[in-house]
Amino acid sequence: MARISGVDIPKQKRGVISLTYIYGIGRSRAKEILAIAGVDESKKVNEWNDDEIGRIRDAVASFKIEGELRSETQLNIKRLMDIGSFRGIRHRVGLPLRGQRTKNNSRTRKGKRKTVANKKKVTK
Repeated sequence: MARISGVDIPKQKRGVISLTYIYGIGRSRAKEILAIAGVDESKKVNEWNDDEIGRIRDAVASFKIEGELRSETQLNIKRLMDIGSFRGIRHRVGLPLRGQRTKNNSRTRKGKRKTVANKKKVTK
């Protein structure tokens, strides 16, 4: 496995796909990085030589990725929560923030269902 910016990327996959294992790098940015480094994007990782890996590491270093990106994202969310914006409140409560309906869906944000028992009718 090649190691780029603290992440082991798979050797058997093409370079474009394997770079997406790094947080903050998607398909388009992976293509851009390989173009900057001058490496063919259809080449598999195990076919890269040390010189190419070095150029790719330099190209990746110019972007904000992994820990730095994660911490920036968390700081942005914390800022929204501190100023009490709508999105910050939704983050705090654990509900979806982009206008989705919550009556039926949004199980990912709300978590597992919490069943509420019905009141029993008193018969006289």
